[in-house]
Amino acid sequence: MASPSVATLSQTSELDGSRLSPHFTLGELCKTSARTPDGNIPSHVHIENLKRLCGWLEELRRRYNKRYNPLPTSPGGGDEEPIIINSGYRSEAVNKAIGGVKGSNHLTGCAVDIRVAGIEQLVRYATILLDISDESCEDFDELLLERSPRGTYWLHFAVRPSENRRKVRLIHT
Repeated sequence: MASPSVATLSQTSELDGSRLSPHFTLGELCKTSARTPDGNIPSHVHIENLKRLCGWLEELRRRYNKRYNPLPTSPGGGDEEPIIINSGYRSEAVNKAIGGVKGSNHLTGCAVDIRVAGIEQLVRYATILLDISDESCEDFDELLLERSPRGTYWLHFAVRPSENRRKVRLIHT
């Protein structure tokens, strides 16, 4: 595993200010409730993986807002609905602390779990991501529509640098 990035400092506030794309910060994609000695700091390689993933997230955000939020409420426009990340990069320590799957794409910065308002938004996000893949002829690794026993839905989406499997599943945890 690569060592932590020299350019990326261990304080969460400093991670928050580092932009991976126009709408996503490094802090947002590294946030965790698990407190571990490693501080959940990604390496340069992890950050490049997160940037690749953010390209997909930016396009998801753009298309979702164009299709389902066409009339911004402010006079100048711009009231787009954000894509909210529940979980992105996870260090080995964080993944273990939260009971994550061994070998998870989160460990390499190749996966995010996206918060959704319900099953309708879950299906819309998944459809848009499939459309992006088909139209760009670029594959993703995982598109998992997940539901917890409490009835909470989220979308797990992963893109690797290579050898993407285009794995699509509906999962009840």
